[in-house]
This record gives sequence, C-alpha cells and structure tokens, in this order.
Amino acid sequence: MVNNKLKLWLPLIFSIVMIGGMFLGYKMKEKMPVTARFFSAERKGTVQEVLDLISKRYVDPIQTDTLADAAIEEMLSHLDPHSIFIPSSDLQQVNEDLAGKFEGIGIEFNIFNDTIHVLSVLKGSPSEDAGLHPGDKFLKIGDSTVAGNNTDSDEVKQLLRGLHGSKVQVTLLRGREIKQFTITRGIIPLYSLDAGYMIAPATGYIRLNKFSETTYEEFMEAMQKLKENGVEKLILDLRGNGGGILQESVEIADEFLDGNKLIVYTQGDHVKKQEFRARREGIFEKGKLIVLIDEGSASASEVLTGALQDWDRAEVIGRRSFGKGLVQEQYNLNDGSALRLTIARYYTPLGRSIQKPYDKGIESYNEELYDRYHNGALINADSNKMATGEPYHTPKGKLVYGGGGITPDVFVAMDTTGISNKVAQLYTKNTIGNFVYRYYVDHIDHFKLFANPADFEKGFDIRHGGQVWNAFAAFALHDSIKINTMPAADTQFIIRRLKSLFARQQWRNEGFYEVNNAKDPMVIKALEELNEQ
Repeated sequence: MVNNKLKLWLPLIFSIVMIGGMFLGYKMKEKMPVTARFFSAERKGTVQEVLDLISKRYVDPIQTDTLADAAIEEMLSHLDPHSIFIPSSDLQQVNEDLAGKFEGIGIEFNIFNDTIHVLSVLKGSPSEDAGLHPGDKFLKIGDSTVAGNNTDSDEVKQLLRGLHGSKVQVTLLRGREIKQFTITRGIIPLYSLDAGYMIAPATGYIRLNKFSETTYEEFMEAMQKLKENGVEKLILDLRGNGGGILQESVEIADEFLDGNKLIVYTQGDHVKKQEFRARREGIFEKGKLIVLIDEGSASASEVLTGALQDWDRAEVIGRRSFGKGLVQEQYNLNDGSALRLTIARYYTPLGRSIQKPYDKGIESYNEELYDRYHNGALINADSNKMATGEPYHTPKGKLVYGGGGITPDVFVAMDTTGISNKVAQLYTKNTIGNFVYRYYVDHIDHFKLFANPADFEKGFDIRHGGQVWNAFAAFALHDSIKINTMPAADTQFIIRRLKSLFARQQWRNEGFYEVNNAKDPMVIKALEELNEQ
C-alpha cells in the first residue's frame, strides 16, 4: 500500500525537484567565473549537417525543429539528470515560477463538467477589484466562448493572461444571473512562502515551497511579524521544496548563522571554487531552530539545511532529502529555447557533496525513491542514511553524512495512514477536491463565521456520521466510491484532509497548513523536540 502511495506522488515530487532544482545557480552568472561562449557559425557541426540534409532531401515532410529538440535531449541524457533543454514553448512558464510572479488576473480555477469554475480569488488581485467571487462560472473570455466546448486549462490561461495594464472582458454565470466584468490585468505574485504563524507559545512556523526571486523578502516579512509576536523558537518547514535560486537560500542561511561562517561553496572543472559566507547580523541567530525535510527537499533546500546542520545551528527532523547537489546555469538559445547546463557541484561547509549517484543512468536515478521504499529508508530510521555516504563530524561531534542527500538528526517515518486503494481513488478521480469546492460555495456564509484558521480548527466538525461527512459520502458515490466501509485510519485521514482543504478555500495555503499541522506527525515531533531542548 505504501508503494501505491509513493507511485501516486512520485511524478509530482520529481517534477518539483526538476523544476526547482534546475534553477540552482541561475541568476548568479555575474558571480560565477564562467561565461557563455558562442560557437562560430562559419562551419556547421555534424548534427546541423544531418538536420539540413533531412530537411532538404527526406522522402516525407518532417518538422526538423522536433528532430533537433530530440537530438539535444538525447545528448543531454548522457551527461547528468539535471542538465536539460527547455523548449521555447515552456520557457515563459518556467521563468515565471522562478521570478515569483506573472501577469494575469489573479484567480484559481478548475474545470468541472466542461465548465470553468472560479475556485478562489487572490486577495488584492485585479479579479477581486473587479468583483469576481468563488463559485463564478466562465461563459466567455473576450470573444471566446469557453463553456461547453472542451476548453482546456492551458487555453484558459492563455486567454486570461496578458500584459500588465491590458484589459480582458469576461462573461460569468453567478447562480442564475449572467454578469459581465472588465478586468485590468496586473502583476500576480507566485508566493514561495506558504505559511508563517505562531504555532505555539513563543514558537513560530514558516513553510517555504521553493526559492524564487522573492523568497528572501517573503521570509523576512514573516520573520518580522513573528519577532513582533515574541518568537523564541522556530520550525522551518522545507518538505517538498525542490529548490530554486541558490542566492535566496544563502541569504536565509545568513539570518541564522553568526560571524563569517561558510554557508556553501561551488566548484567544477571549468568553474573555480566560489565561497558564500555569512556577512551580516541575522534576524534569528540565537533562538532554537528545527528544520523539517523529506525526500522531496532538494537543491537549494539542501544547501540551507546542510549549512545549518554542519554548524550545529539547527536540529534536522524528517527523512533523507532528495540528493541534488549540482549547479545549473542558463544559456538562452537563438530560437527562444534555453539550455540549463550543469557547471559545478555545491558542497556544505564540512565539504559534503549531497548529490546522489547517477552513474547507473537517468532511469535508475529517477527510480531511486522507489528503491528507498523497498530498502526501508522511508519507514525505518536505521535505513535512512545513504549506505555509501561518507561520514563527517560537526564542531560539536555530531555524525553527518554526504553522498546522497541530507540525513536528518531525528527520523520520522512516512505517514502510512490513509493509503488504501479506495483513498487513492478519491485522489485520482479528484473526488475530494471537487467536493470541497462545491460544499464550500454552497455554505460560504457558514465558513465566513470563523475569524481565522485557529478558530476553524477548533470549531469546525467533520466527524464520521456528521452532516459534512454524510454529504461527502453521498458525493463520493457519484464516483462509485463507498467511503463508509473504509477502515478507521483511512476515515481519520480523509477527515483531516477535508478540514485542511476547507481552510485553504477560506485562507489559502496558510489556512491549509495551520489546520493540517495540528495533526501532522512531523510537526508534532518538532514541537516535542523544541520543548525538550
């Protein structure tokens, strides 16, 4: 059953790691002793000669651009898992995620029964200013009819996004009333900080989902608020954080480390050793600190965690991190595509290389998380360190490992509750998400009675046999799923998930994590450790 759960989430973990991790080192060209070199166009290479011959002489019509992309991807497959080619069609979205913003109208939507529904409206966004509400249904965007004609999500994004200051007219169905709105597009943030709040007396919690251009700024804003509330202890949650911009993680590490301490250094055959050190007084150099990681924590997350662990600054709790210790640099190509090429490795202050082996090929590399399950690394603490990892000792004598991710100081096994095939069906059919949205829209006045996530956690009840649970059971039957026959552990898992997702509808990601953390085993363990320190 655990294997089924891992298979369900593994593609998402790898996509996060690949998208986030491939940016490690990006935006740092001016600090790296390496520059792009452009080859002479006077003499064609063999690959270009072959493509030219195919284009001019091949028996059937063929798209040579597609062939060229495939040739580049095959070439890169013989290097390392994180040197990648980004087609021009994908580059904008990739760069938007890295920049932490895009130009659009500021809604979250989903498509149910060939109809585009507004799931939520970002606070302060152009859509909120125009008057859009959760539950609105799109009929037209501009001159394009989008209801009932198989419009997919990519088409919707293309229609809604546009230059800052440009306008888009939309026709919506609200209840039984048709409404028209003109929305002036704006800059929409893609937040990297999911939550920042006081989780217990004198104890703060911050969760980062990536390291984009705005991450350090978001982190500092959250820390200032926590300081105003008297924070003395902090939980920094990096679970599932696939990385991003190296400099952002370095800046955050500097806020925890004193003096001139080394944070990380990078080095490659064509890149001289470059050190990154603490250089200023940090906002939280003295308080108790715990970092949470798991198998989805990669790249810049491992830089930050490794520095704090090597200097005995933080206790690391969770499971061994992904093991991505390669630095990429972007080279923009003439056709609008880009190459992310690995140019160096990064090393923690003790000299640990966190990159896991990839000498058996990319397929084996991608299956490594499956291997962790089969070897017991996600379940058993004794199997959690990298078997071939070289041991190191911190200044206080703590044993740490290199060679395949960051090994936590305190192990917390994967939560294996709620992993039956029936629960998996609820996810694959999106039964849970569909129900939460529809129930929330139908009962929005009741949800707005709760002032904040803490009140919601205490006062909103989804017990088995209660009104909400019975409504969900009836809804699940439409997807041929009988939830009232589930084991008690699965039932409790679904109740917790429903409650957290309702909180997300009301207060976005911060609401989700504040409610979910109340029963999160790793967060509970972190609070126990902080109380014992």
